[in-house]
Formats: sequence, C-alpha cells, structure tokens
Amino acid sequence: MKYGAKMIADATLEAVPNGTPERDYEIHFTIPEFTCLAPDSGFPDFATIRIRYIPDQKLVELKSLKLYINKFRDQEVFHEAAVNRILDDLVALLDPRFMEVVGDFNVRGNIKTVVTARHGQKGWSPNGVSPRDHD
Repeated sequence: MKYGAKMIADATLEAVPNGTPERDYEIHFTIPEFTCLAPDSGFPDFATIRIRYIPDQKLVELKSLKLYINKFRDQEVFHEAAVNRILDDLVALLDPRFMEVVGDFNVRGNIKTVVTARHGQKGWSPNGVSPRDHD
C-alpha cells in the first residue's frame, strides 16, 4: 500500500482546542473534490462539500478532515447518507454551537442534487436568531 493510501486508511478525525471559545465566529471549509461511489452501480459520484460551523470548545484539525473526507472515495454511499454522516461525525467530535454541511453533487442522469444537513446545540442561538435563520 502506498503511503498516501495508508494515511487515508488509518485516519481518524481529530480536534484541537478553540483558542477563543467565548466568541461566536464562523469557520467555512470548501472541499471541491469529494468523491464516493453510487451504491447501486458503483459509478463514481463527485461533489463539492461545504462545511460551515460556529465552534464551542473544539476545532477540527484540518489534516485529519482532509484524510477523513478522502475515505469516502471508495465507499458506496447515497448522497444524503454521505452528508448526514459527515455532519454526525463532526458533531460527535466537536459539539459545535452550530454546524451545516452541504453536499453539492454533480449532475447525474439529468438530476442535480444538493443535500443540506444542520445541527445546533440545544438552547444556542446567535443573537437570538435560530440556527435555521443564520444563513
């Protein structure tokens, strides 16, 4: 196994401390080369994944996120399941105040799919605005 494939296979999401937990601020990631496999056909699916979150005590470590996302390239997963799994895994790791994951999948069979999944800590709202209104 080549070293890059081994790094991806062995990767786990990691968190680092948030140096400014007293402040609400947004972090945005764009991952333009996401790939996974269609469960029914095994054909590759391509997407841009956008992650937006307001951290609490922890931040995601970027190299671990990169390697985690690359694990999807050989997995058979529906678009909706991929987006929700990314959200669930990041929420479990970070317990952010707010998080949104958007999967903007390339056209396939004349259909464009965009999947959006959100999480907000119970009772949290930025300046009295609900997480749904925070777009």
